[in-house]
Amino acid sequence: MKALGYSEQGPVTSAGSVVEFETTDPVPGPNDLLVEVWGISVNPVDFKVRANRPPPEGSPRILGWDASGVVQAVGSDVTIFKPGDEVMYAGEFTRDGSNAELQCVDERLVGRKPTTIGFAEAAALPLTCITAWEMLFESLRVQEGGGKGEALLIIGGAGGVGSILIQLAKKLTQLTVVASASRPDTIEWVKKMGANHVVNHRNNLAEEMSGQGIAPKYVATLTNTDDHFDAIIEMIKPRGHIAMIDDPQNVVIGPLKMKALTFSWEFMFARSLHKSDDMIAQHRLLSRVADLVDAGEIITTANKNYGSLNAENLRAALVHQTSGTAIGKTVLGGFAGK
Repeated sequence: MKALGYSEQGPVTSAGSVVEFETTDPVPGPNDLLVEVWGISVNPVDFKVRANRPPPEGSPRILGWDASGVVQAVGSDVTIFKPGDEVMYAGEFTRDGSNAELQCVDERLVGRKPTTIGFAEAAALPLTCITAWEMLFESLRVQEGGGKGEALLIIGGAGGVGSILIQLAKKLTQLTVVASASRPDTIEWVKKMGANHVVNHRNNLAEEMSGQGIAPKYVATLTNTDDHFDAIIEMIKPRGHIAMIDDPQNVVIGPLKMKALTFSWEFMFARSLHKSDDMIAQHRLLSRVADLVDAGEIITTANKNYGSLNAENLRAALVHQTSGTAIGKTVLGGFAGK
């Protein structure tokens, strides 16, 4: 099969950052689906893995987390899906990625593809939906239909996770949703996603929230946590909850004690990485997301499509992702351009 990978670590503009090569077709294990990939999207994890994991000796490493496609074959213990099913998923942190013609993935991490959108648009959903869903309902422990009278601040609302977190919070809870954005285009985007209020993360967020007359009980900090942590502690309600996904270097949690705050990290690969007993939860939530999309309750966050999957287009998509101007999700079709 054809695949795209990196043969050297370094910036995505370097010659070895994205190379096309031929490799053997993967063989599904007992719980696996063999999927023909028809759509993918790019994520910050692509760059984090590239920076921290050198390619294996003798062949490029295939990256890619987020895919949609069609099941071609199933393992001996598969019970949920069958060949011909259209699916979407984010895969596993330790296996070959989705930047290939074919990929094996555990069926417990897979949901059905929404029928009302295309494959590239569907590929925008899995990783960020899982992250946002787990952050909202498992980390922050908001109940579906709950949150009345309380506010959620989403720092970095125009990114991939923020874009879907706004929608899930608006459609499935009664929270007042405040999103941070700083440019006219990102402000317009978070309003389109459904944010009740917008604050500017280029300014002091405690002052921005005070200006809105809002003290959040929940804060989802998705980017630049180091820059905002003191302001978060200042603005959040006592007994509030902070959840984050980035990797700050200077966060000190001691000051949380005086407000009896809860602090947690979200990492959507934790279930698959540790083969937890409840891996099936990601199948269920992705299937629920597909239902919400098909019912018109939420929309795909795909915002820029770089066309068919090839080395040139993937490199361009990755450069765009690192530009600081990406909004929502950046997607591509499969090798066949589907």
